[in-house]
Amino acid sequence: MEPRLKTDLWIKAIIKRCLARGIPATVARRGDGDAGMVFVKLNRLEGGCIVYSRQRDYEGSLVWTPATGADPVPEVDADTYLQRQLDFDPDLWILEIEDRDGWVPFADEGVGQGE
Repeated sequence: MEPRLKTDLWIKAIIKRCLARGIPATVARRGDGDAGMVFVKLNRLEGGCIVYSRQRDYEGSLVWTPATGADPVPEVDADTYLQRQLDFDPDLWILEIEDRDGWVPFADEGVGQGE
């Protein structure tokens, strides 16, 4: 079993990483502090949004995948997707990041391709 960082600590670290680059990042929904699933809504402002979720790839490694697809979607579509996930799992976290260029602060953790 892979060692895991508590979710609330991971969230704090990502927010600090964003703020160090002058990129706004906020917790839109606080979930379970120990092991809540995390969705990251990357808002590219006029460029639309991509929602990322963490899943296992074909080799069993955890990677971040664009849950709403590889291409940005309108913010209303991203919010609708997140609400459906909340209806299914009320313990999840939603982290919102705003960056026009689409910088992904967790790229070093592996980001897979969308369907």
